[in-house]
Formats: sequence, C-alpha cells, structure tokens
Amino acid sequence: MVTIRDVAKAAGVSVATISRTLTKPASVARPTRERVLSVIDRLGYAPNSAAASLRTTKTQKIIVTVPDISNPFFGSVIRGVEEAAQESGYAVLLGDTRGKRLLEEQYANMLHRREADGFIFLGHRLPDTLKDLIAREGARAPVVNGCEFSPSLGVASVHIDNAKAASMAMDALYDLGHRDVGVVTGPLSSPLSRDRLVGARGAAERRGLIDRLHVSTGDFSLDAGRARADEILRSHPAITALFCFNDEMACGAMSAARKASRKCPEDLSIIGFDDIPMARYTEPPLTTIRQPAQAIGRGTVDLLLGILNNQPEEAVTLTLPHKLVVRQSVGPAPQL
Repeated sequence: MVTIRDVAKAAGVSVATISRTLTKPASVARPTRERVLSVIDRLGYAPNSAAASLRTTKTQKIIVTVPDISNPFFGSVIRGVEEAAQESGYAVLLGDTRGKRLLEEQYANMLHRREADGFIFLGHRLPDTLKDLIAREGARAPVVNGCEFSPSLGVASVHIDNAKAASMAMDALYDLGHRDVGVVTGPLSSPLSRDRLVGARGAAERRGLIDRLHVSTGDFSLDAGRARADEILRSHPAITALFCFNDEMACGAMSAARKASRKCPEDLSIIGFDDIPMARYTEPPLTTIRQPAQAIGRGTVDLLLGILNNQPEEAVTLTLPHKLVVRQSVGPAPQL
C-alpha cells in the first residue's frame, strides 16, 4: 500500500505539503501542487479516510505533565495553563510524573491513543512515544514544552533566558562587593540547571572570580538546599553569598545559615530563583529572580492551540522576560 510518506519522498516535498495539497490546495503553490497531484496519480495513492477522520476528531482535552506537583512554582504555571485552556473550551488532564520515565511514557501514550488533542510537558525529558510522533510530524506534532527549553527536543517551547537570569543574579552579588560566592544548582541533567550554571560561571569569569565560585548540585528541594548550603559553608567559610537555583533551596539555605550562626544578610546574602509566593514571607524576605509562571502556562496553551489550528512548518519558541526582585536577604559584603 502506498503511503503519504511514499508520495512525499517521490515528490520531493514534506508530508505536510502533501496533506495541504489534498485538504487546502489553494494554500500550495501551483507548480508544487501539480507535481504532487501527478505523483499521487502515478503511484495510485488513496488517502485513508478513516485515519483522517480519527486525526480530526477533537476531545477538547489537553494533557499536562509536571515533574513535581509539590513545587509551588509549577502550581503557578498550571494555573496559567488551566485559565488559558478553559477560555478556549479545553479541559486539562494533569499528571504528576515525579521525574519517573515510566509515568512520563504512560501519559504520552494517552496522546498516542487520541485520548487528548495535545500534550504539554513541564519537565526536560521527551518520552520515547513523543519522539516517534515528532519524527513523523515535525512541528505539526501537538507537543509543547514549558520551562525546560532545549533546541534538541525539536518542539515548541515557552521559557525565560535562564543563562541571562542567572548572570543577573550573580552580578547583583558582585556589585555589592561579594567575591566568594556559593552556587547550589538543580540536577545537571536538566537544561534549565545547565543554562543557569552557564550564566553564573560567565558572570564569575567576567569579574575574574571563577576560582572563587563554589558549586554544589542539589535537586530543587528544601532539604537539598539546606544540605548543600551547609556543605558549602563548612568547606568554604570565606563565602559571603549564596545563589540557589530555586526559591525552595534558598529557603533551605536560610535554615543552614541559621544553624551556622550566619545572619542573613549581615553575614551571608542569599538569592533564589522563581519568586514563588512564600519568597516574600521568609525571614528576611527573599531576593530572587522572578519568572512569569502564569504567563509561561498560558503561553504553552497558546502555542499548542496554534499547532492544532494552523499546522506550522517550524517549532515556535517564546522567550518571556525575567526580573530581579530585590528584598532584604541580600546586602553588601561584610567587611572582614
């Protein structure tokens, strides 16, 4: 049986072009349209009407997977997703994968079985089922990433410039006279963590302070923030500032500072990342990089609906602005 891919290969065009020739011929240039129709006639290709009908059947549902539903940042992103989806008549099926590959695959298979019209994932890993879909359909695959941008995924994405944001946080510390700075990253398997580390290292290198930058890897949890900060402060007592790659770890770092009898910010400045609601209520209130969490969520839905309605040729990436929010957890470097 001749497939649409056979026709595309013989005509020297994409599968999407074959589909548009059959469904929206006016949108295809005349020479291309004539060449495609000639190949269809020569090969005897007949579209599978049952498959086409299945493809266009709408469930009005969107699957959204999150790596850690307990993380307050993701709660704000999901609120943005819900609001945008409901405004467009879609329901949201939410999956907390807890970073487990098997759960990620189970939710991805729901899209494969047409139990939802599209898939939004807020983690960094693309399930194998979706890799196959993207290989077949390219940018037309109804798959969007939020937060964890990586060009290698080949999907539409909404995110901030994490490297620039981390560089901004480091520059704020250096401008206040801090020279020995500790950094607590998230898992380095995450593009988000790797990009933030690139930004932090870049800022240190520009100041000639890369040898005085001390990095420890955490997992975005409160416990990791406390443990990694405690480790850094014991190993490098000259440190006067900590930059944590999310606010939860920054809160844990504050606990470690109190344990070490280091007053914040008099003895130790601390910066977080995300600006979750609790950041303004810590003691002292936390200086942090604000991500537009709800706007990220809304943006993923907008991109997904664009894919479902317009069948784009290229994956769209949207970079939203970030902001340094200065509160009382940061101050001038202590005079030793």
